[in-house]
Amino acid sequence: MTAVSAQPDLHATDASTEPPTVTPSLLDAVRDLRRDVERTTFPLELPGVEEARASRARLLDQLSDHLLPRLEQLSAPAVVVLAGSTGAGKSTLANSLLGTEVSPAGVLRPTTRRPVLVHHPDDGELLAGHPLMGAVDVVPHDGVPRGIALLDAPDLDSVLRSNRETARRLLEAADLWLFVTTAARYGDALPWRVLDGAMERRASVAMVLNRVPTESLATVRGDLLTRLRERGMQGVPLFVLPDVGPHEGLLEPSAVAPINRWLTTVAGPDRARSVIARTLRGSLGSLRGWVDGLAESVQEQVDAAGALRVRIAAAVASPTAAAGGAVLAGAVADGAVRASWAELATGAGPLARAVGRSGRLRGSRRTARTREAALEPLLEHLERSAAAALDAAATTAETELRARLTGPDAPPGSAGLVAGWATHDHAEARTREARRSAHQWVRSADDAVAALVASGDPDTARRAQGAASALGARGLAAVLLAAAAGLAPAGQLMHAALGDAGVPVREALRDGLVQRAREQVSQEAASLERHLTVPDLAPDAASRLRLRLAVLKGLT
Repeated sequence: MTAVSAQPDLHATDASTEPPTVTPSLLDAVRDLRRDVERTTFPLELPGVEEARASRARLLDQLSDHLLPRLEQLSAPAVVVLAGSTGAGKSTLANSLLGTEVSPAGVLRPTTRRPVLVHHPDDGELLAGHPLMGAVDVVPHDGVPRGIALLDAPDLDSVLRSNRETARRLLEAADLWLFVTTAARYGDALPWRVLDGAMERRASVAMVLNRVPTESLATVRGDLLTRLRERGMQGVPLFVLPDVGPHEGLLEPSAVAPINRWLTTVAGPDRARSVIARTLRGSLGSLRGWVDGLAESVQEQVDAAGALRVRIAAAVASPTAAAGGAVLAGAVADGAVRASWAELATGAGPLARAVGRSGRLRGSRRTARTREAALEPLLEHLERSAAAALDAAATTAETELRARLTGPDAPPGSAGLVAGWATHDHAEARTREARRSAHQWVRSADDAVAALVASGDPDTARRAQGAASALGARGLAAVLLAAAAGLAPAGQLMHAALGDAGVPVREALRDGLVQRAREQVSQEAASLERHLTVPDLAPDAASRLRLRLAVLKGLT
C-alpha cells in the first residue's frame, strides 16, 4: 500500500530551477568565504556561543561538502541522502530499492555505523573528487539510475555522537533529502527540526512514512499532510509504506515501486538538473542570513572583549598605585635589608666609622676592599627584597583581577578567560620575572656609579672617585641602592660620600624601582589580555565575513 503526493517544484524547469551561472568570480567568492569561516573561532564563552559554534560547523560542512563540490562539478550526480531517526528503516529501504543488501540493516542499534553511498558504475568518475568519498563506503550498483547517488546516512538521533555528527554533515552535503520516519514517530520533535532546517536553506525534500498500520493509514497520512501544509511544505512528495510486521530482509518490490519510479524520474537529465539547481540556489540564497548571523556572533565576541579590556584596565589601577606607593614607603628596605645594614654600621661593623668628624667619608684602598666585601650580602638582600616586592605587586594585581572578573557583576566571557589564565606555570613565570627585574635594578646601580666616576663635572667625578676608593665601586652601588630603597642611614652615608651629586642618582634608582613595580602589575594584566589578542577579537573581526557576504550578494 503506497501513496504519493506530487511536488511540482522538484520537477519544474523554469528559470528558478536553472543552475546559476558558475563564474570564476562566484567560485572564488565561495572559496574565500569557506576559508574565512574555517578561520573563524569563538574564543570567549558567551551566552549562545555553543549555538554559534554549531552554526559555524554546519555552514562549513555546507560549503565544503555541498556548495563547492557542486559549483566545481555541476554535472556530478545528484546526492540523495536517506535520513531519519533510529529504527526508521533507512537501510532496509535503501536495500529494497536496489533489490539487494548494500547497507547493513538489523535490530541492533546503531545499525549504520559508516555511511554507504551507492551510485551507477558509469557515474563513478564524476563522483571521484567529491569530499565525501573518503568518509563513506562506496558501492557501484546497476540498480541506481544514472544521474543520482543514494547515500544511506547514520541515525540523526544515534546514541553515538560521531554518528549524529556524520548524519548532520551528510544532510548538508545532499542535493535531495529523502527523509524516512514511521507512523509511530513522525510526530517527534527531531524530524521537524531537521525538516525546518531543510526549508531554511530551501533544499529539495521528499518524505517516506514507513510502517503504517492499514487501519490508521487515512488518519496518519492526513495528519502528516496537515503538518506539512502548516510549514509550507505541501509540495513535498510523500510516500507511505505499510506495516509488514517483524521481518528481516527486503521489502516487497511492489511496496517500494513508487519510490523507485520517482527516483528514476528525478534521475532524468532535466529532472536531476532542476533538483540540483533548486538546492544550489537555495543554499546560495541561505548563505546571506547564515553568514550575517555568524558575523553578528563574531561582533558579540568583539564587543565582549572590549568590555573585558576596560574591566582589566580598571582592575589594575589600584594595584599599580599601591605598588609604587609601597616602594616609596620603603617596603624594600624593611626586614633583612635593615638588619644587614645595622650589622654593618654599628659596633665594630665595617661602616661604623666610615664618616669622619668632618661629615665626609673616609677610608683607604685596604678598607675599601674590606667594605666592598662586607657590603656584598647587602646587595643580595636588596635584590631579594626587591624581587619579593615586585612579586607581591603582581600577586596583588592577580587577586584584584580575579575579584573584578568573577562574581555576579563580571562581564560576559570573563569566567572562561580567568579559568584559562593564572596557572601554576604562570605563577612561576611571574616570580622569575620579578627576580630578573630585581637583578637588573641592582645592576643598574653599577652603571650609575660608573657614570658618576666619569662625570663631566670635576667636583662630582672627584667625589665619586673618592667614594669608590673608600667603599669599592660595588660597595658604593650598595649604598645608593639602600638609600633608594628608603633606608635613611644609607642616605646619610651617600650624602657624606657624594654630596648633592648623589641625590639625583638615588631618585633615579628609586623611580626605576617604582617603574618596575608598576610594570610588574602591567605585565600581569598583559598576560590576561594576551588571551584577548587574537584575530577573532580584533575590532574589525566581523568585517571580513561581511565583506565576503557583500561580494556574494553582488554575484548571486
